[in-house]
Amino acid sequence: MSLPIARMKCELKTMALSGDADLDAQIRLWLKYDKNPSTLSQIMDAIKAEDWNTLRRRLCTRITFGTAGLRGCMRAGFDSMNELVVIQTAQGLCAYLKEQYPNEEDWKSRGIVIGYDGRYNSQRFAELTAIVFLNNNFLVYLYTRFVATPLVPFAILRLRCLAGVQVTASHNPKQDNGYKVYWNNGAQIIPPHDVGIQEAIMKNLEPRSDSWDDSAFCANDLLEDPYESVVPAYYDILKKSISCPLMESNGKCKLSFTYTAMHGVGHPYVRTAFDKINLKPFIPVREQIEPDPEFPTTPMPNPEEGKTSLELSIKTATENKSEIILANDPDADRLAVAEIGDDGKYKLFNGNELGALLGWWSLENYKMRNPDADISKCSMIASTVSSKILKSMAEREGFTFHETLTGFKWMGNKAIEEEAAGKTVLFAFEEAIGFMVSTNVLDKDGISAAAHVSTMACYLRCKQCMTLQEKLRDIYETYGFHVSICSYLICHCPPVIKAIFERLRNFDNDQPNTYPTGILDDEFEIVHVRDLTTGYDSSTSDKKATLPISSSSQMITFTFKNGAVVTLRTSGTEPKIKYYAEMCGKPEDKNWEKLTNTLKRMVDAIVQEFYEPEKNGLERKID
Repeated sequence: MSLPIARMKCELKTMALSGDADLDAQIRLWLKYDKNPSTLSQIMDAIKAEDWNTLRRRLCTRITFGTAGLRGCMRAGFDSMNELVVIQTAQGLCAYLKEQYPNEEDWKSRGIVIGYDGRYNSQRFAELTAIVFLNNNFLVYLYTRFVATPLVPFAILRLRCLAGVQVTASHNPKQDNGYKVYWNNGAQIIPPHDVGIQEAIMKNLEPRSDSWDDSAFCANDLLEDPYESVVPAYYDILKKSISCPLMESNGKCKLSFTYTAMHGVGHPYVRTAFDKINLKPFIPVREQIEPDPEFPTTPMPNPEEGKTSLELSIKTATENKSEIILANDPDADRLAVAEIGDDGKYKLFNGNELGALLGWWSLENYKMRNPDADISKCSMIASTVSSKILKSMAEREGFTFHETLTGFKWMGNKAIEEEAAGKTVLFAFEEAIGFMVSTNVLDKDGISAAAHVSTMACYLRCKQCMTLQEKLRDIYETYGFHVSICSYLICHCPPVIKAIFERLRNFDNDQPNTYPTGILDDEFEIVHVRDLTTGYDSSTSDKKATLPISSSSQMITFTFKNGAVVTLRTSGTEPKIKYYAEMCGKPEDKNWEKLTNTLKRMVDAIVQEFYEPEKNGLERKID
């Protein structure tokens, strides 16, 4: 700690604070615990300015585990991502692991794996986590270079670790960071572990005196870099998932691919994947090759946002006459894909369209490698807000389809259940461009997804003379046209969000469990409502939902008489209120334009009537 800060802390001991006993107690705790000069200065500057409202927001609420562990803005405060909060979180996770695994030999022989992306503070947060575990006699596998997120859950299974942490905020803006926690099964944590870890954090808030002491890294036999043990094995398994004939067609195919890492960590990993499976080298978006926490050419580094985030990719692909664009998000667990169309413009596939293509491909690839396999022993998984195209495929092809709550933490754990029951899990996806091809990684994996999309494209072009867009149309001809519209509005005021959803579930004169019965003056009738915040489901005999519920997040699904299904939910990582709408046609329904136009009308009405954007001051997505 610098001398000026030490002096200022001494001065503050005698200064009058806010007069609010609860706030003052939290201020004193922060000043006692924090050893980072930057965040200490932020809190002390706010005290000197008597900015009690800011201090109350920062110190009297605490960041908690959500959809993907922790994620928040990097700044001082118990509600944010910073060194103190990371140390407290690591202490809680460590205490919980000790409780779950009381045999100290497990700590030293199995340990924990820790990785990080290229964001500001990611490496430091990972190192602080490692220090906490090393000081508690845990074996620590700490990557010493940026890694794609999928290489942490893969390492857990490969090395038999007790848990894993990846420091990343995925595709969030540059000011954010996060802390993604995996259990020993290689999947993200779910109840009861998330609750147990949170409780353990609250019991272990005071940092040990050596929590910032880097000497823990010096000649420590409990510290290892897992890279050489893990990454080559990852590619070996990826290579085995693609047959020799497909490798051969990869080498012969003249398709050109343009790839962007969006200033993230994906470039070297996808480049190696292309080499391992005999694909010709891709054309990189050179401005976005290297990890850069500023994200200078794409302030919103999320390929899911569409063409607004892919301008440089489209420019590079056009200049090089590439047929296909591949884009990872900054931690390389998601994948966006675009393909040149007959009109010379790039068609950006949405997550549901890619889910349809990769679902078909996963089954096709499995049949090619296992011609005598019993398909009834296979399964595929999708989240409840994603397209039901896999369900339609399952009904025709004979495999099992499962629907889970939103998030790969649920799909990864469901895949484990399925494998324990003797099933072969071929594929899982979420509409937010997250894909899990096989169970080599029990989370979304943008590296393997890029490898499989590229191999599929080469196979279709060389063996069937088809583009990805033509194959998508063929899938719809076979299984029925599935059209979806997924987007969001932005709201920075949690009470407004809560009021929006409370209005919907108390729609008839504030009576509980009375929801809207239709839209556009009842032109489109609602026949079922499922509310996974409260557990209400009008379609079941006991009016109780069969999927798990979560009172800490908002999620309501409306099923319409014409077959449309619309889900409204809040984001677990961003200030967004989302909507997911789909119309599922039968193979005999050939008027796709009518289905599409009907869904567009319905979505416009739902946004206006249910979210009331103007009244509630909501910002619409710009694309």
